Amino acid sequence: MDTSLHPLIAARNERTRWFRQARFGMFIHWGLYAIPARGEWVRSHERLSNEAYQPYFQEFNPTRYDARAWAQLARRAGMQYAVLTAKHHDGFCLFDSQLTDYKSTNTPCRRDLVREYVDAFRAEGLKVGLYYSLLDWHHPDYPAYGDPFHPMRDHPAYKDRPQDFGRYLDYFHAQVRELLTGYGTIDIMWFDFSYGSMSGETWRAADLVEMARSLQPALLIDNRLDASGDTNRSIESLEPPPYCGDFACPEQIIPPQGLTDAAGRPVPWEACLTLNNHWGYCAADRDYKSARQVIRALVECVSKGGNMLLNVGPDARGEIPAESVEILEQVGAWMHRNGESIYGCDRSSLPKPEWGRYTQNGNMLYAHIFERGIGPVNLRGLNGKIRKARLLADGSEIKLSRPWNVHDYPDDAFIEFPSSRLPDETDTVVALELEEI
Repeated sequence: MDTSLHPLIAARNERTRWFRQARFGMFIHWGLYAIPARGEWVRSHERLSNEAYQPYFQEFNPTRYDARAWAQLARRAGMQYAVLTAKHHDGFCLFDSQLTDYKSTNTPCRRDLVREYVDAFRAEGLKVGLYYSLLDWHHPDYPAYGDPFHPMRDHPAYKDRPQDFGRYLDYFHAQVRELLTGYGTIDIMWFDFSYGSMSGETWRAADLVEMARSLQPALLIDNRLDASGDTNRSIESLEPPPYCGDFACPEQIIPPQGLTDAAGRPVPWEACLTLNNHWGYCAADRDYKSARQVIRALVECVSKGGNMLLNVGPDARGEIPAESVEILEQVGAWMHRNGESIYGCDRSSLPKPEWGRYTQNGNMLYAHIFERGIGPVNLRGLNGKIRKARLLADGSEIKLSRPWNVHDYPDDAFIEFPSSRLPDETDTVVALELEEI
């Protein structure tokens, strides 16, 4: 452990070692909102009361939920960890909490869905994460009237409703304790989210983190006890508070330069991204990203020192939509051939090339070539520094050359492909073994 760093930052760097090797995870948003199928924010957007939302609780019965099938899909896609919504903003719990009746075991399905998920993903060798919403639109002591997001934010009947926010905090801390004591090793607690004055110590965040670390010292915690998806807050500080988190999680965006702290040192991060335009299942949303977009986004994240957490939204029956499955299978096929350029890799000290991205692991530099361009592919500044070059997908030799027309570029190496088309139009990865560095 680096003793020159603030103790919290040094501990964070140690805890996140596996996370920074894994690079690719599955996010799973699932709950009652899969039944109306208009996204996970349907209660807020349509201002649905607890009573109006109750029919979904009474019919929730995902008979096709097969956690092992989800886990196997994640593994085939090349993912190394997963995060499931144990409780989303609507307050519904996918686990058998002893602190509420508003849980999956009291619906027609009668199952602890978190336990099935945890067991299945562990069996496939994946790290296990749980998402827990700091918001709770079902709990009577969560602020409603005047809150920017609560479904009843402007309903006059809620204006003078008695509430005890401290009682809500006791409830949510106790539920986190349940999740961290009743389901074995949990690798990630993904809290969501802070806003306005609802941030940091409003959540009794320092006590929460202390409790979580006492139960599971290796647990990774995101930075949303202090932030949201649009800002990183104190995780970039050189004197961070105890609740700053282990990693930042920018939402639906990949930071242009990655993330660093105030001293320019890398900060662990993952971009959380959706496959279409919603997190929870939305039957009308067929605007899916292509496998090519997903692969290039993953490469971009790794080239900037980050991870990608890619979301799926299972339907009311418990199945991941066929479009999502098809995309992930295609991503997995690429990862099978090229995963070495993702796992354990980081940013390169070389500038971003005009034809794609670099990722690097020690003296292995991976050229992710997105665009063929005209003429030879320029490896700027690498002449005489490459021991050998191989196409990563099949190990075949890639010949480096000094074509007749590159006299004015003495520091650069070049690749001449035999065809005007790249071997892989999605991302051709050339593994460059550098001379000792």
